[in-house]
Amino acid sequence: MDFKSDARIDSGSVGGASGGGRGGGIAVGGIGGLIIVVIALFLGIDPSAILGGGSGQTQPQASSTNQCSTGADVQRDADCRWPAYMTSLNQYWGKAAGGNFQPPTMLKFSGSVNTACGQASSQVGPFYCPGDQKIYIDTSFVQQLLDQLGAQGGPAAEAYIVAHEYGHHIENVTGVLEKAQHDKSTGPTSSGVRVELMADCYAGVWFNFANKDATDIIENITQDDLNRVVDAARAVGDDHIQSQQGGVNPDAWTHGSSKMRQYWVQKGFQSGDPNQCDTFATDNLGQ
Repeated sequence: MDFKSDARIDSGSVGGASGGGRGGGIAVGGIGGLIIVVIALFLGIDPSAILGGGSGQTQPQASSTNQCSTGADVQRDADCRWPAYMTSLNQYWGKAAGGNFQPPTMLKFSGSVNTACGQASSQVGPFYCPGDQKIYIDTSFVQQLLDQLGAQGGPAAEAYIVAHEYGHHIENVTGVLEKAQHDKSTGPTSSGVRVELMADCYAGVWFNFANKDATDIIENITQDDLNRVVDAARAVGDDHIQSQQGGVNPDAWTHGSSKMRQYWVQKGFQSGDPNQCDTFATDNLGQ
């Protein structure tokens, strides 16, 4: 995966300031948070107490993204890849959604952060907060998280994570997310799993766009990049994570199995059509 040297980067799509005070709701879609949620369910703990409690201090992550102007800057400063991902995602979803679409922003932090969804630590992993429409990410922790889950990693895997969280924003503005959050059940066919699989599919759709659109900042997506995306989807499957904790319990699934997540990210990439991502309109979730 490369970045066109002369393509513009929207540096304003990524910030490093405080995410605001605590508010209602719970952050969704955290990949690292999945590990915490799995442990919490096994121990009989309310996961919202882990993700939403506490009064720790936000530690904004030092950011040089305001110095990122073009794709060439990624070679100078690898930190510029984060606003480059967001620039591409904004370009695709701005066209696909049309109208008065308001894109999310990414906020980088280190250690812990206060959001409109409550306080969270880096251990939660990347997540999206519908309360303030921000994607939160400790960029220094992402590769560590992928290593922990046994994923190959790399820029394509990072981009998949960002695109997945961006998918939750699309679900938020379309009302899907709010409706799904009323269902507190878990398991392979639960609303929570369907929401996560839909976000995976949206990520795949965006990769299709980035791979084909000549005007996009991202270019030269290779088969190895796509393999890394599918591998990352495998690594964040509920069954894979649960197996690392000692046993697989489908009734506790909140994000979907490795097979399901791979199925939907591939479906999105192969179709290139977000209308094919309606996981609530099918009984075939790729189990």
